[in-house]
Amino acid sequence: MSWGTELWDQFDNLEKHTQCGIDILEKYIKFVKERTEIELSYAKQLRNLSKKYQPKKNSKEEEEYRYTACKAFLSTLNEMNDYAGQHEVISENMTSQIIVELARYVQELKQERKSHFHDGRKAQQHIETCWKQLESSKRRFERDCKEADRAQQYFEKMDADINVTKADVEKARQQAQMRHQMAEDSKADYSSFLQKFNHEQHEYYHTHLPNIFQKIQEMEERRIVRVGESMKTYAEVDRQVIPIIGKCLDEIVKAANSIDQKNDSQLVIEAYKSGFEPPGDVEFEDYTQPMKRTVSDNSLSNSRGEGKPELKFGGKSKGKLWPFIKKNKGATPEDFSNLPPEQRRKKLQQKVDELNKEIQKEMDQRDAITKMKDVYLKNPQMGDPASLDHKLTEVSQNIEKLRLEAQKFEAWLAEVEGRLPARGDQARRQSGMYDAQNPATVNNCAQDRESSPDGSYTEEQSQESEVKVLAADFDDEFDDEEPLPAIGTCKALYTFEGQNEGTISVVEGETLYVIEEDKGDGWTRIRRNEDEEGYVPTSYVEVYLDKNAKGAKTYI
Repeated sequence: MSWGTELWDQFDNLEKHTQCGIDILEKYIKFVKERTEIELSYAKQLRNLSKKYQPKKNSKEEEEYRYTACKAFLSTLNEMNDYAGQHEVISENMTSQIIVELARYVQELKQERKSHFHDGRKAQQHIETCWKQLESSKRRFERDCKEADRAQQYFEKMDADINVTKADVEKARQQAQMRHQMAEDSKADYSSFLQKFNHEQHEYYHTHLPNIFQKIQEMEERRIVRVGESMKTYAEVDRQVIPIIGKCLDEIVKAANSIDQKNDSQLVIEAYKSGFEPPGDVEFEDYTQPMKRTVSDNSLSNSRGEGKPELKFGGKSKGKLWPFIKKNKGATPEDFSNLPPEQRRKKLQQKVDELNKEIQKEMDQRDAITKMKDVYLKNPQMGDPASLDHKLTEVSQNIEKLRLEAQKFEAWLAEVEGRLPARGDQARRQSGMYDAQNPATVNNCAQDRESSPDGSYTEEQSQESEVKVLAADFDDEFDDEEPLPAIGTCKALYTFEGQNEGTISVVEGETLYVIEEDKGDGWTRIRRNEDEEGYVPTSYVEVYLDKNAKGAKTYI
C-alpha cells in the first residue's frame, strides 16, 4: 500500500496531514515538558514539607527525638526527602531522553518535509510547463491549418477567374503552398510536443510523484514510530525509579517497626527520675500533751491540704508534697544543686562531656598550630615560626583552664553518684576517674535535706528553716531554648575547616552573624543561617558588634 499510487492526486491533503503530524509531535513535547515541571514542583513541596517538620536544633523538641517513635518520624521525613529526589530524577530523565531528543528530531523532520514537498512542487511546475508548451503548439497548428485552407480557397478562386492575370494566379498558388508547408511544420511540432508531454506525464504520475510520496510516507511512518518509542521511554523513566521509591517506603515501614514503647518508657524514667526516695509515713503527733512540737523527720510539708490543721514553719507552709525544692527563675548554681539528684547527675555528666569536647577541640587546634610551626621551620619562606608561639601558648592555657574546669565538675559528679542508690555499670561514668573515691555517706531520703535560702541543698536539717515548695513542676529547666539573637557581624580573615562537633567551617572573606562573644576561651559563636551555627577561633574572624544589641560590648 503506497501513497504514490493510491494518493497520486492528493498532494495538498498530504501536505496538510504531515503538518498535523508535526503539530501532534510538538504538542506531545509540550505535554512532557509540563509533566517535568509538575514533578519538580512536587519534589520541591515534598522537600519543604520534610524540612518544615524537622526538629529545631538546640531545642527541647530535638531532645524528644531520642524516643523511638520520634526517631521513626524523623526517618520518615528523611525518606520523604529521598522520595522527592526520585521525582527530580523523573523530571531530569524526561527532559534529556524525551524533550531534548524530540525537539531535535522535530527540526530535522521539518527540514525533510520541506525538501520533499519542494521536490513535489518542482515536478508539478515541470509538468505544467510541458502542458503549456503542448497547448501552445496545438493552437499554432490549428491556426496554421486554417490559414492554409484560406490560402487554398483564395488560389482556387483566382485560378477560376478569367480576368485575373497569370502572375496573380501564380502568386496565389505559391502563397497556398507556403501556408500548407507551415501547417505541416506546425503539425510536426505539435506531434513532437504531444509525445514529449505524454512521456513527461507518464514519468510524473508513475515515477517522480510516487517516489516523492513514498519518501513522505516513510518520513511520516518514522515520525509515528518515534512517538511510540518516546511514549515507552515516558513510562520507562517512571518505572526506573519505582524500586528506589519502594525502598524509601520499605525504610518507612522498617522505621515504624523499630518503635519500641518499652524503650521509650524507660527513656522517660531516665529523663525525669529525681533520685529521691518516696516520703515515709507521717508520725502521729499528740496535741493533747503540752509540749514543744517539732517537725517530724518524715514530714516533707504540712498537711496535704484538704482543710487539715497546718504545721507552721517560719510562719508559712505549702500544701504540696514535692520531695525537692524548685529554684525560682534566675541564676542557676554552677553545680546544679537546685536540681534533684538524678537530674543533677545528668546535667553534670552533660557538662563534663561538653568540657571534654572543648578540650579535644583545643588539642586539635594545638596540633594544627604545631604542624604549621614545623612547616614554617622547614620552609622559612612560608612564614615566621615565632609568630605562632603566642597562639600556641594561648591554646595551651585554654586547655589547662578547661581541664581544671572539667575536674571540678567531675568531682561534683562523683559526689552525686556516691549519694544515689546503686546503679548499673552502664549508668556509671565512662571515665572511671572517681570510681575509687568514697564520699561520705549521705541519707537518700528527701526528708534529710532542706533548702538553703538560695535554693540549694544543705546537709543539716534546721527546724527554723522555712520550707519553700512551689506548686509548679521543674519542667521549666527544660523549656525550649529560643535562638540566640545576633549581637553583631564578623568577617572571616582566614579559611577554617570546622571538622569537630560544635564548630562551623568558614571561607576567607565570608560575612556571618555573631551570636555569642569570646568568653575567654578563644572561640566565638557565629551563625550563617537559621540551620547553621557553631564556633570558630576568635583569631580567625574580625568582629563588629552592634552597640544597640543587648549585652553587646564595643569591639576594639
